[in-house]
Amino acid sequence: MNTRHFSQLPKPYLAYPKVIQGLIFKKPKGEKVLPQVEYVVDSFQVDAKHLKAYNEVCGFKNNGYIPAIYLAVLSQSLQMHMMTTEAFPFAILGLVHIRNQVKQLRKVGVNEKLTLSCNFGDLKPHDKGVQFDFITTAKVGNEVVVEALTTYLARQKTSGGAGAKPAETKTPEYTLSATWDVSENTGRRYAMTSGDFNLIHIHAVTAKAFGFKQAIAHGMWSKARALASLTLADAYEADVWFKLPMYLPSTVEFMTAEGNETEFLIRNAKNQKPHVTGTVKAL
Repeated sequence: MNTRHFSQLPKPYLAYPKVIQGLIFKKPKGEKVLPQVEYVVDSFQVDAKHLKAYNEVCGFKNNGYIPAIYLAVLSQSLQMHMMTTEAFPFAILGLVHIRNQVKQLRKVGVNEKLTLSCNFGDLKPHDKGVQFDFITTAKVGNEVVVEALTTYLARQKTSGGAGAKPAETKTPEYTLSATWDVSENTGRRYAMTSGDFNLIHIHAVTAKAFGFKQAIAHGMWSKARALASLTLADAYEADVWFKLPMYLPSTVEFMTAEGNETEFLIRNAKNQKPHVTGTVKAL
């Protein structure tokens, strides 16, 4: 595996021109192979001002610690450059973010020096195409403090039958924890802190160009908003599946079910259709 080192996090917007080129120049047909490469930011410290802005958008407290999901969000800049710089076999604008897992092994202080790395996981079959992971690791020295898995679906024709689907489970007995009024500008506010300016999230006009009737909330904002509403252990694992789009503006219900682990659901308040389902468990 090749390793590419960075002295700082690359700017996500620098990759956008190549993303647009993907609309013009089609990817070659044939066997799909993911690049065997790892991108590493060797040493960096979180920008406290930027973290504060992120916390305000997502609902986290400014308590001197870094939410684990924030490091997963920072790694998205590495992911963007991996997909636009390397021989990535799929059109980026056609990818669908279907799942995200974050594992925090201990609390991480704002002033700690970090190493952040990202590499591709394996391609796997999905009933609507193929899926793959980005594997993110954050370290303090040689100690792993956060691990994350970001799963994308690349839609394509399949022979049918062999798909990766979540196992059938009994529906939890959720109770209503909160009702959120999600404002129309949530996508723009979150984009300013996450660097994810995908046009489907920014405005109804730009979202309509991609087939959406309104702008939709970022999935990672939805997950962060849920985690910010829960009492998290010092070490925990959070796993979410992204379901149906959350149109902006929207009124949603945050539902929880307690047990050996906390299960949660974000659903539309009117039709009760699911936007996000997830679990959080202490480690």
